[in-house]
Amino acid sequence: MDEEDVEMEYAEAYGTRVPKVGLGTWQLTGEACYETVSTALELGYRHVDTAQLYGNEEEVGRAIADADVDRDNIFLTTKVSPRNAGYDNLIKSTRASLDRLDTPYVDLLLLHWPNPIVSVSKTMRAMDRLVELGEVYNVGVSNFPQVFLDRARAAAETPIVTNQIQFHPYKPQRRMLRYCQSEGMFLTAYSPLARGTVLGDDDVGELAERYEKTPAQIVLRWAIQHRDVVVIPKSTDETHLKANLELFDFKLTREEVDTLTKPSLLKSGKAMLDGMVSEFR
Repeated sequence: MDEEDVEMEYAEAYGTRVPKVGLGTWQLTGEACYETVSTALELGYRHVDTAQLYGNEEEVGRAIADADVDRDNIFLTTKVSPRNAGYDNLIKSTRASLDRLDTPYVDLLLLHWPNPIVSVSKTMRAMDRLVELGEVYNVGVSNFPQVFLDRARAAAETPIVTNQIQFHPYKPQRRMLRYCQSEGMFLTAYSPLARGTVLGDDDVGELAERYEKTPAQIVLRWAIQHRDVVVIPKSTDETHLKANLELFDFKLTREEVDTLTKPSLLKSGKAMLDGMVSEFR
């Protein structure tokens, strides 16, 4: 599939434009990671998300280097481990990430989780410095509640463009979404399928039949129809990777979006717990 054949919508924040559908790589390692990223880029993905904690930056970087796609056309995100949140460690570890990724810069650098024992001002000063040096183009955070996000934004000279959080019909994160929208940020949704939990929902199934789409496509469409939401689903299956890009030839009604929005502490908690049992994100 040629890049021009792939329909895509974009989110924007502070002049940064990012494809609304990217590839998540959590729990992908070794050759499986390399092959998945390579296939995704061949299919037309231009947004790839990784992290120091994933242990796969080298494979992601190798796939990008080997792809027949210019590096400048790929929006690449990596995340700093919270244990590297201090000024010196953040700069040192990010440069180690750049070496593993075999790239002179990342498009977006996130702090993976808040670190309550490190001053966020030190973290953001280090990120600002990396932006100043051209080694990082944009900065953001992940898994930050609003109180921590407020502190990070106040401490940073560089605009924080996103908060990457769990976001799906069982955890619609209404307050955080409104905050991001009002502040000109985009929200990056990880686990947008609730680790598969939501795919068996009766209303999802009914809409999949109505639109002749898969349940996953219905749920991903639900997510990206929210203003300023970007999704990074993970799959190793080529058919699913291709299907996850095919979200732009239909649109749910407002009523259908509302029907699918089902906040549930039990179901969202189970989805999060299932992932944390296998690996600390």
